[in-house]
Amino acid sequence: MKTLKGPSIFLSQFIGDRPPFNSLETLAAWAAGLGYKAVQIPTHLPHIFDLRKAAESKDYCAEINGVLANVGLQISELSTHLQGQLIAVHPAYDAAFAGFAPPELAHDAQARQQWGIESLKQAARASQNLGLKAHATFSGALAWPYFYPWPPRNAVLIDEAFKALAKRWRPVLDVFDEAGVDVCYELHPGEDLHDGVTFERFLALVDNHPRCNILFDPSHMLLQHMDYLGFIDLYHSRIKAFHVKDAEFQRSARSGVYAGFQPWVERPGRFRSLGDGQVDFKGVFSRLAQYDYEGWATLEWECCLKSGEAGAREGAKFIADHIIPVAEYAFDDFAQHDSDTAAVRKMLGLEGER
Repeated sequence: MKTLKGPSIFLSQFIGDRPPFNSLETLAAWAAGLGYKAVQIPTHLPHIFDLRKAAESKDYCAEINGVLANVGLQISELSTHLQGQLIAVHPAYDAAFAGFAPPELAHDAQARQQWGIESLKQAARASQNLGLKAHATFSGALAWPYFYPWPPRNAVLIDEAFKALAKRWRPVLDVFDEAGVDVCYELHPGEDLHDGVTFERFLALVDNHPRCNILFDPSHMLLQHMDYLGFIDLYHSRIKAFHVKDAEFQRSARSGVYAGFQPWVERPGRFRSLGDGQVDFKGVFSRLAQYDYEGWATLEWECCLKSGEAGAREGAKFIADHIIPVAEYAFDDFAQHDSDTAAVRKMLGLEGER
């Protein structure tokens, strides 16, 4: 068995205008000071990380790795959540997602889609240049507006949406395969890939592509009332990245999983800082250890109550305390003894039989 790596921290929720959150160097020093060993870096902010340059320049990548190594850190994964979202956008969300791309593309949906695809291909090459093995992203969504349909489910509509999604992603997956990097889709409500069934459907349409994998985040499954431990049993061979994020669901007589358009703090289901929610992290870390998950455990802080800095500070210790240093031998090995076939057959009373 293998001991998973961590703690890592996803920087996206912490980047801001004030120090130490306004440059990669100072963010890295801050994270290292809290006890993190790696950072997951978003790639849509060039002043933090220049994705295009990383795709083209090994020297730039060496410089980035050096900045992190100076404070004892490394990169767990790069992230293209925003760019991945743009690969598939239903027209209902066109205006909402326009700001995810450069301003000059704000009024050109097709150009934003192509920019998203090219950004993912750059992320594949950048990850290769940085020596990374996994990449975090979103799938985008064409079918999501019909997730709880009325009029009733249109099978042809869903089929066409997933075919189009697979057609757009297949060339991207091939580029990641050439780079030796796994694409890890964060299964997330709002994305067409949001549970096991939708992932399986997509996986079949990309011919079980070896680079089509999962970023496991149990918080999204808890809020969907899924068995997130059983999910690991089913899909562990495809889980190549892990967001450690907590959540809770408090039953309400007024609203449910769809939240009634309420702000996060008033929803029955809401994200919480690590240890403040309902996710069984002892079970999660045990399952991942059992199945030899060898990637990183990465804090993604999202909480409707606690401050981000408090959540990050507490999260480093929480993750470190839950990582299981796996055993190098079985606890009952001391009672083992060598046996050959003849000795075993004698033990079973079979030595005279053929």
